[in-house]
Amino acid sequence: MDTWIGLMSGTSMDGIDAVLVSFQGKTVRIHDSHSAPYPENLRQRLVIASQNQATPDEVGELDTLTGTLFADTAETLIRKSGIERSSVRAIGSHGQTLRHQPSGLGRFSLQVGNPSIIAEKTGVTTVGDFRSRDMAAGGQGAPLVPAFHQHFFGSETEDRCILNLGGIANITWIPSNQNSPVTGFDTGPANALMDAWCFDQTGRAYDKDGQWAEEGIVDQALLSDMLSDGYFERQPPKSTGKEKFNLEWVKTQVLRHDGIRPEDVQRTLLQLSVITAARQMPQTPAMTVYVCGGGTRNRLLMKELSQTLSPVRALNTDTLGIDPQWVEPTAFAWLARQTMERKPGNLAEVTGALGPRILGAIYPA
Repeated sequence: MDTWIGLMSGTSMDGIDAVLVSFQGKTVRIHDSHSAPYPENLRQRLVIASQNQATPDEVGELDTLTGTLFADTAETLIRKSGIERSSVRAIGSHGQTLRHQPSGLGRFSLQVGNPSIIAEKTGVTTVGDFRSRDMAAGGQGAPLVPAFHQHFFGSETEDRCILNLGGIANITWIPSNQNSPVTGFDTGPANALMDAWCFDQTGRAYDKDGQWAEEGIVDQALLSDMLSDGYFERQPPKSTGKEKFNLEWVKTQVLRHDGIRPEDVQRTLLQLSVITAARQMPQTPAMTVYVCGGGTRNRLLMKELSQTLSPVRALNTDTLGIDPQWVEPTAFAWLARQTMERKPGNLAEVTGALGPRILGAIYPA
């Protein structure tokens, strides 16, 4: 039986999630998993680089450092699982996004985490650079997980919306009617702004369980200003990242409002994540929302989301058989399999590409 490894580090830039999986039809089996946090110094360097404040030398060094950490994470997972290395067909590595610019003349998506280093250190064929081909075909290069969501989470009896709460939130709309198209796009910030503000104001990397936000109240004037950002009204296909939704974006908004307590800003940012995701979802009577990503661990975020979506149910993806933390790395293991089997990995109706494309570059063992 072939197994596959998926490596994922999202816009939260908190570390690397790794899974060892196998696929049988529409069933996923997660054999083992492992998470490796970024050393704080490396995390800070990645954040600075993502803000266009790094030289080419620094970007190159980060490519090597993160590639080594991705390789070490995969190596730890292989040893931990006890599986024969030869049974791992390939590693799918998303890398760490530094910059995602899906519009303009020089459209690109830049990830660091050199796949050559991963292949060399692990001795396992590695697939990386998943976004470039879709963008070359006129697409946004994101989101890429909807094809995985459709394959494994689709239902003939229930309209399903898969909501990923990473640094950025994205949705995949999977109608039960097989003749209706799957749609998907980034709705805006999920954890990125809350994490950035929390670190700036408290020195903590994130607000555990939303405890700090719970001490504040939603400032309606600030929330209204934030919601007026044109991204939220833009029609898909669309994708975004920390290039837009970052600490400077928050501070620019806050400057217009005097006397707001830091905890009120945090609470307002949480509400912004909830409202922008909920408003952009299709609404049908038979719909259920299934949530994945790091945001599922924020108790207050999940509580507010459930209340906002009611009477629509909001459940975690473990209801569908995959733990919320491991959905995205599993998706990139599957995308690696698609590449190795010369099958498309994108959904053109989601990304806006000219058509289905085989994604990724293969780095042989």
